[in-house]
Amino acid sequence: MSDLGIRRRDDGPAILSYGFRPFFLSGALWAVVAVLLWLPQYFGELTLPNAFQPMDWHAHEALFGYGGAVVAGFLLTAVPNWTGRFPLRGRGLLFLFLVWLAGRLAVALSGEIGWLAATVVDCAFLFTFSFFIGREIVAGKNWRNLRVAIVVFLLATANVAFHVEAHFFGDAAYSRRFAVGVFVALIMLIGGRIIPSFTHTFLLQRRIAGRLPQKFGRYDGVCMAASVAALAGWVAVPDNKVVGLALIGAGLLNVARLARWAGERTYAEPLVLILHLAFAFIPIGFILSGLAAWSPAIAPSAGLHAWAVGAIGGMTIAVMTRASLGHTGYALRAGQGTKVLYGSIVLAALARIAAALAPQWSFILLHVAALAWLGAFLGFAVVYGPSLFRARL
Repeated sequence: MSDLGIRRRDDGPAILSYGFRPFFLSGALWAVVAVLLWLPQYFGELTLPNAFQPMDWHAHEALFGYGGAVVAGFLLTAVPNWTGRFPLRGRGLLFLFLVWLAGRLAVALSGEIGWLAATVVDCAFLFTFSFFIGREIVAGKNWRNLRVAIVVFLLATANVAFHVEAHFFGDAAYSRRFAVGVFVALIMLIGGRIIPSFTHTFLLQRRIAGRLPQKFGRYDGVCMAASVAALAGWVAVPDNKVVGLALIGAGLLNVARLARWAGERTYAEPLVLILHLAFAFIPIGFILSGLAAWSPAIAPSAGLHAWAVGAIGGMTIAVMTRASLGHTGYALRAGQGTKVLYGSIVLAALARIAAALAPQWSFILLHVAALAWLGAFLGFAVVYGPSLFRARL
């Protein structure tokens, strides 16, 4: 991605000049705050004044709080390049950001203001954002990417379902899985285009001889269709053995899909390699979730966290660092600080999966996962935060 060549006058601060700036920084900081508040709740040492059960609050703020912010930051930056239209900036961007922030406060205080008020305030962000993205794509006649707007609308719908299910049934299990499934589908859709594209560019620029990644084609479409069908089954009946087989099959299809992108040839540039590593947690999540339907020895949370921490956490931090470098005028090279962020998020994913598979070690592994997660996202705020407040070089 690159900035539009045409600029319009904007008297606002640099932090409001492009969507990735406020949303990536705030998303990263919220990822830190949410985990710092989560572990004490998990061990019964803290109670927050919200209407959710602790597990639901944790899942909601990871998916719709942090995840919603990063999706907004990415698409607010990508869509103008897809459509050739001006990006949202200045007061409009500030308004959208304040709607997101109001949602975080409403959820945190939902026990005090009531679940309905919290639902209305919190869900306003994703619906407003999906309307804006859809309008821009239609106005730019960029029909190819209209499906992205549809996926964002599904995420907004999942947020409403989450609030309703948590309030009336006391547990938002279906909506949690639905939201994770939407994120996984979004990563498969967008990742399936940017990973081979960025890998192809890297290999040509470095003049590294050998095979090149294969572009999005018929196989990718078949893999996507099978994966979405398996995810739909997982959302509805995660412990069904037939669904388990479908999940394992989708995982194997995604292993083959990832292998088509020549990821083993990107070890020289962590900025590209991390995209492949993050996507690798997609098939890992499918296979672990499928095995969990067949064996009680495999905890369902293993596959869930492969997707949530490894795929969603890994892919978002990969996109955040790459977009922040490119759009602030820095070279697309991973410095030492960025490499630490990547190592931290991979460690967080592996430790969290291991905690689910080895419950006897869960206390230590959960803390390792939490510390690594904090290192990744607090590290992002420290390494990239200053440049997000400055004008492009």
